[in-house]
Order: sequence, then C-alpha cells, then structure tokens
Amino acid sequence: MIQFKQLSFWEKVTLLENIDFLIVGSGIAGSACALELRRRNPDAKIAVLERSYLPLGASTKNAGFACFGSVTELLDDLENVSEESVWNTVKLRYEGLERLLQRFSKEDLNYENCGSYDLITEEEDLAVYHPKLDYLNRQIEFITGQKNCYSFEKNVNGKFGFKSFKGGYFNRLEGAIDTGKLLLATQKDLAKNGIIVLNGIEVLQIHSDQNEVILETNYGEIRSKKAGITINGFAKKLLPQLAVEPARAQVLVTSEIQNLPVKGTFHLDKGYYYFRNVGNRILFGGGRNLDFKAENTFDLNQSNLIQNALEKLLREQIIPDTKFSIDYRWSGTMGVGTEKGPIIEKIGQNTAVGVRLGGMGVAIGSLIGERLAHILND
Repeated sequence: MIQFKQLSFWEKVTLLENIDFLIVGSGIAGSACALELRRRNPDAKIAVLERSYLPLGASTKNAGFACFGSVTELLDDLENVSEESVWNTVKLRYEGLERLLQRFSKEDLNYENCGSYDLITEEEDLAVYHPKLDYLNRQIEFITGQKNCYSFEKNVNGKFGFKSFKGGYFNRLEGAIDTGKLLLATQKDLAKNGIIVLNGIEVLQIHSDQNEVILETNYGEIRSKKAGITINGFAKKLLPQLAVEPARAQVLVTSEIQNLPVKGTFHLDKGYYYFRNVGNRILFGGGRNLDFKAENTFDLNQSNLIQNALEKLLREQIIPDTKFSIDYRWSGTMGVGTEKGPIIEKIGQNTAVGVRLGGMGVAIGSLIGERLAHILND
C-alpha cells in the first residue's frame, strides 16, 4: 500500500494539498454537496473521498424507487411519530425528487413516473385503511398541489398475475429510476465541474481546529479547510455520537421471465417489502422487519432468513406458477434512527454532517447534499 508520504510532488500538490472543501462519501448526498459547493465557489479546490471503488452504502445499491411514500408506510409512521414530522418528511421527499429531476434529465436517469401499488394481504386491513384515504389525499394535496394521489384498486391479482392479494392502494406520484444511470450521470457531473474524486480512501478519524479539518485515513493524513460527512449508514463508525444506525437492505433480481405481467413498482407490509420490474426481470428487496436486530449491521452479505422469505413471496404470490432463477443478490446499508428524518448539522467549527436518510436517499439525497453545502459555505 503506497502511503501519502510516498507520493510525488505532482500528486500531492494536485490532489491532496490546499483543499478548500473535502466531502467524505461519494453517494447521492455527497455528490450533490460537492456540486452545490462548486456552484457557490467556482475557484475552490473541492475533493470527494470514497472508501470503496464505488459508493459503498445505498446510493448505488438501492432498488431505484423514487420513495415518495406508500399508504401503509405513512399510516404506520403516523402511529409512531408526530403528524408534523411525517408531513415534513413527505414535503422533503417531494421537493427532493423535484430537485433530482432538475439536476438530471429523465433520460439521464431512465426515470418513469409509473406510480406504485401498495399491496394488501389481509381483508380486514382494508377496513382500517379505507377510511383514512381522504385524509392522506388532503395532506398530500396541501403539500404538493396534486389531487387524489392515492386510490384503491381491487383487481391487482388479475391485472398483474399475483395471487392472494386483497387489492392495492395506487400512488400516482411514485416513480422509478435506473440507479446505474444515476451513478454515471453523477460521475460525469463531478468530472465536468473539476471536482477531485479519490476512491479507495477510508477516513478512520476526524479532528478539527479553528483553521482546518484533519482526516486520518488508511493512507495517511489529509487536511482541508472544511469537511462534510455524507456516509449515511456508516456514519456511526466515524462519529459514534450521532443518532444514526446502519440498516442492511437485501435485494435480489430474477432471471429474465418471458411475457412478465408485472410492470411498475410495488410495496407491501408498510413498505418493508418492495419490488419492481427491470425489463423482464423482477427486482425484490426488503424484509429487514423479520429480524431488525440482525439487520442493524454494517455487514454487506445476505442472510438465508431474508433471502428465503423474498423467494417464497415471489413463488407463492408475486409470480406464482412461473419458472425463474435468481441471477443477482446484494445488500446496501441505509442510515436510520428513532426519528424518521435526516441529520444536517455542524459538528465542529469547520465540519458538518448530512446523514440518516432513512432509506429515502433517491428522494431526499440531492436536497440533503445541497443543504449541507449551505452550512459548509457559511
């Protein structure tokens, strides 16, 4: 391993010295932060550190949902946190998605405003959810100006080839992106704006004084006038005082299925499960509610408990009587907490964080990054 002290004059001067802003984490929030800092500081030296060869958390490992919010998820949130907190988060999601679509074209992201179905498994649940639909729609209209966001459709089994679902609540404001295309578009944007991206550098400790921030890494020390931390689910490793915990999200993708009837995006069980078609494949993720404690981990492997549960749902209810294999499996790390909302704040005179995106990174990551840039720029 070549340490920083072994680098040439050119490498040190060009890449590592006299940095004005240093961002830790090259995901959606970190990249948005760096780009907003560039907009505000055309001549600044801005660098982004990433501990892996690709963003390691959830930015390139998510399922590609816009994450606007399903009926059962929102009603569950309203049971556990204040109304103000719930609707502030919905507002953040909506504005964040608008910001993402201002940053990139729909073609850049392969964005589809396909809507989403929140599938119901028990008949008695409908009696609980139906009376609350008007209230949810009024609140969404107040925030977005969009009428009748949610509606109910009974025959989801016949429409999509499912089995045993009792219907689904359609969310017309949900959408889907191609996460890989978002990564490519972001990389192009960073390069075009002269932002240095250094991969394979893990920050181990961070210190600051009145004049600069000192970051101890696996290759040696880097100094910067200011630093922003956007490592989300991994923030607890670097900053154990923060109220954010890792939450593993497991995903699989099937083989191609001829004449696949499933088109669009879908949720069930309060948003803990989610699936969509990717061409003629099914991408299916979630299940961490089967064992919250075990999924509160930095480990990026998969568990048999959750993978078997995902496959069972696929075979029995989502694509029954269909032959398929599993071609891809992976895990991402979200940042969650007892509160469903991000942490965007200064943690030192020259340091600030933008973390705890709560599995909503596609929706809110751009806005969180930009708000962090505003703090660092002050």
